[in-house]
Amino acid sequence: MSLLWALALLGAVGQNGTMQDPIVIAHRGASGLRPEHTLAAYTLAIEQGADVIEPDLVPTREGALVARHENEISETTDVAAHPEFANRRATKTIDGATVTGWFTEDFTLAELKTLRAKERLPLLRGTTYDGQFEIPTLAEIIALAKARKVGIYPETKHPTYFAAIGLETDTPLVTALKAAGWDRADAPVYIQSFEVANLQRLHRMTKVRLIQLMDAEGAPADGTRASYAAMASPEGLKAIAAYAYGIGPNKAMIRDGDAVPSSLVADAHAAGLKVHPWTFRAENVFLPASLRAGIDPRARGRLQEEIARYLELGIDGFFTDFPLEGVRARDARRLR
Repeated sequence: MSLLWALALLGAVGQNGTMQDPIVIAHRGASGLRPEHTLAAYTLAIEQGADVIEPDLVPTREGALVARHENEISETTDVAAHPEFANRRATKTIDGATVTGWFTEDFTLAELKTLRAKERLPLLRGTTYDGQFEIPTLAEIIALAKARKVGIYPETKHPTYFAAIGLETDTPLVTALKAAGWDRADAPVYIQSFEVANLQRLHRMTKVRLIQLMDAEGAPADGTRASYAAMASPEGLKAIAAYAYGIGPNKAMIRDGDAVPSSLVADAHAAGLKVHPWTFRAENVFLPASLRAGIDPRARGRLQEEIARYLELGIDGFFTDFPLEGVRARDARRLR
């Protein structure tokens, strides 16, 4: 165990095993440095001091949960290079959008294990580690987290879509948490979703902390709310507090680049909700103009300063592709 990781863990996890604020959430692992949602990315994030690692969960044909950002996997795996799976290419409607590619629900777990991960943003982050890592299962991620004494922050992707095709994901997730001894209020676990109905259902199924994700535009795909903007109002936040522990807003909902901050953090806290914005990335293209380093969109700017701005606003945690930068920003503020 590195000294940095040990100090970060001591600051993030209390003696009773509960998470303390603010937490550093490794977005898809250390995804700025390794292909996302791989054990290599999660392991590096842990070594860099992340408090929790984030797996996005999608099902296989038989219902096993695996970590991919989307069920369409051509952007993050070498599936297109496998001639034996050429006939699996399909076009589907996912949450109202037409998507063409290869989908996890059309593969068995054994078949997915023959694929290898690749970088989703190769023009920004290169392809050095392409072809080296498998797609991990939820069980493998839980085992890693427990062995390294960090938490997990799973997202159930497209829950309404998957339930409609007979691959409901909430029950398998809760079952896995129960098997791990993590189905309790003080477990180092957060479950997140952009939809509402499945979080309300999970509220009845588990005591684990639930996080309502929100984007700067649009509305939940399950049609339960008119817009995320309405959900971010004081009245909307009070409704969320009836079933969730906190919110995970697009960071632009709190502060859009160099603009004046909104009242979202204060409003959420007034409703009794924690606030974990997403996603903090180091490359210039993702940073506000005042924090960029030169004009190359791939160059890494002053990410720690951006995170510090949000910490000053009182956020309770944050998602980042670069956990080490997040830990340094968080700990620098703690040492003041």
